[in-house]
Amino acid sequence: MAADTLKSTTGAAGGAAAVRRLLLDNGALTALIVLVVAMSALSGDFLTTDNLLNVGVQAAVTAILAFGVTFVIVSAGIDLSVGSVAALSATVLAWSATQQGVPVAIAVALAVVTGVVCGLVNGFLIAYGKLPPFIATLAMLSVARGLSLVISEGSPIAFPDSVSHLGDTLGGWLPVPVLVMIVMGLVAAFVLGRTYIGRSMYAIGGNEEAARLSGLRVKKQKLAIYALSGVFAAAAGVVLASRLSSAQPQAADGYELDAIAAVVIGGASLAGGTGKASGTLIGALILAVLRNGLNLLSVSAFWQQVVIGVVIALAVLLDTVRRKAGATPVAAGAGGGKGRQAATYGLAAVVTVAIVGATSFLHGGSPATANPRVGLALSTLNNPFFVQIQSGAKAEAKKLGVDLTVTDAQNDASQQANQLQNFTSSGVDSIIVNPVDSDAAGPSVRSAGKADIPVIAVDRGVNKATTEALVASDNVAGGELAAKTVAEKLGGSGKIVILQGQAGTSAARERAEGFAKGLKAFPGIQLLAQQPADFDRTKGLDVMSNLLQAHPDVQGVIAANDEMALGAIKALGAKAGTSVQVVGFDGTPDGLKAVEEGTLYASVAQQPSQLGRIAVDNALKALRGEKVEQTVKVPVKVVTKQNVAGFSG
Repeated sequence: MAADTLKSTTGAAGGAAAVRRLLLDNGALTALIVLVVAMSALSGDFLTTDNLLNVGVQAAVTAILAFGVTFVIVSAGIDLSVGSVAALSATVLAWSATQQGVPVAIAVALAVVTGVVCGLVNGFLIAYGKLPPFIATLAMLSVARGLSLVISEGSPIAFPDSVSHLGDTLGGWLPVPVLVMIVMGLVAAFVLGRTYIGRSMYAIGGNEEAARLSGLRVKKQKLAIYALSGVFAAAAGVVLASRLSSAQPQAADGYELDAIAAVVIGGASLAGGTGKASGTLIGALILAVLRNGLNLLSVSAFWQQVVIGVVIALAVLLDTVRRKAGATPVAAGAGGGKGRQAATYGLAAVVTVAIVGATSFLHGGSPATANPRVGLALSTLNNPFFVQIQSGAKAEAKKLGVDLTVTDAQNDASQQANQLQNFTSSGVDSIIVNPVDSDAAGPSVRSAGKADIPVIAVDRGVNKATTEALVASDNVAGGELAAKTVAEKLGGSGKIVILQGQAGTSAARERAEGFAKGLKAFPGIQLLAQQPADFDRTKGLDVMSNLLQAHPDVQGVIAANDEMALGAIKALGAKAGTSVQVVGFDGTPDGLKAVEEGTLYASVAQQPSQLGRIAVDNALKALRGEKVEQTVKVPVKVVTKQNVAGFSG
């Protein structure tokens, strides 16, 4: 009896240990299953064919980048440049094919060569220059991004139609980016598991000195490893630009961190020696499911960053626990483990389908909301102007009984495309979009149109797509007004500088165009310098401080928004409002306060709250089939100390 009891206890303990080992060995897969089940339970819109395809599309660029980064991390390196290399490769393709008349096939080859060259430079600096990978690739991050801006002159370049099909679907439902992701994943898995260079990566990551002593040419292998990372970055850039129908010089900004996160979440160790392509794919899917699900649940973009940061930290913690527990290393090439791994993935799929199927009944009989559902996709909420648009829209939505969901693209055209796709797949009744870039928003707005969802553009228009209405101020006219205001204050002659907005954004281009037009009428005004400060107050302070060193005799400043103007005022100190006149743009609360205090001479106010209110009104009218004006212009107004008391944005 005692022996039977002992055997039973031992068997139970062994089973628990086996389950524990299985979970530790497949932590990322377990996390993905839990996320899918949780999102299915929390949102009835998650488990639809369209939305699941959206998740695949949204994971594609990160996954392709991450496959290349996997090679580097497995070999105990790091590559911070992949996002910038992706943007540069896409820019080279678009520039050579559209502006230089190069055949598309050769332009694609040039894009790939660009990625390879960037990777080789990284590898050379690391292997032969003895630079730490962090420093070498950080330098390339800056160089590649700068070259992208130089080649494009800060403006998006239309992508060739033949290559733009990479962002389309096959048969009207299967997204091409998902197919490209799968192909690149298979290539990565083959390289890691079946090639000499793949085995070299694990050897170098496990113990570089031992690899060298065993006869491995470590330096040459590192060149090849970073070159491969560059190839995958180039492929990701082409896919991303195809989705947006344009090469954006600021595209993929920060994507290198997502790529590294996907690799680490997928089970690779930053210490090197472990990692596999399937784990990286799972990591990318986890990030995509998180962002997609949190969008559908209307979670703030700020909290989304918090959640994703926590997930990354937990992934690294799990890696530490796994190694301490002696879990099976996540490495390719374990011949006996491949059948067991396939069985694990098959079992995981069956369990997921079963649980999700049961969960779906939670939403089967749920009644539809009586209120109209409207999605508001803003370019950023880090700028007071757009915060005011949101405030005006929310106030009007509450007044009219509209359920309003707001998303923040953080000035990332690709992220906004994902958010618009999420709105479309979740079946909102109408969409309001404030585009990060007018060209890049086009494909997503066209998709919404195919789903019979009316779209209202606010502040900026959408190119190559039909919107029910554009609710906006005229940025060019506002720029002319700002130039006229400062010129007249200086009596028609004087020396000024201009602080430009973020390169590549339509608002920056249009306002700069207006400044130039306005200054033509005042030949006595001398433009000393114009520099971008990215619509940011801190950068406005830094850039203005630098300009003062070269031009201490400046008499006027035009800033493309109030935030930069306020930074300039800080740099000018006592000169602001006395010997130097500053004119801003937007009419934000802080800007108006500075006007009242006399440090900011004027702000060209766009009445952003009014823009938000009118946009919601028009979205509701379009939804009801009522007639709306194609263009609704909200007049800009120059606000000075004389009229600021009676002005309300």
